[in-house]
Amino acid sequence: MTMDARILATIRKIPRGKVSTYGAIARAAGYPGAARQVVAALRRSFDLPWQRVLGAGGEIKLRGDSAIEQRLRLESEGVTFRGRRVNMKQHELKFAKGKTTTKPKKKRAQTKNKRRTTND
Repeated sequence: MTMDARILATIRKIPRGKVSTYGAIARAAGYPGAARQVVAALRRSFDLPWQRVLGAGGEIKLRGDSAIEQRLRLESEGVTFRGRRVNMKQHELKFAKGKTTTKPKKKRAQTKNKRRTTND
């Protein structure tokens, strides 16, 4: 499955009345740190619940009329706001911890602190 397909499948799992962040979707899809790819996938795709995807802390990252439309769509689904941000404690979808597709980092061998001597 391609990266885009996994991201889009993860976005489709967000139920009505719940929200998630770009970063959380990337992690749930198996690509931690790929929040920008989530944005790109949303821009290229259609027929997605795009209004349920927010910036960190529940902030609407869109501007202008798109931001107003996103807020109205979320409110129509029963999502509540605290000021300009979504009440994440009440509406955030917590994805199950899954496997990541990135390779684990190798542990470096620990060396004792030895003094280097040079022959001058």
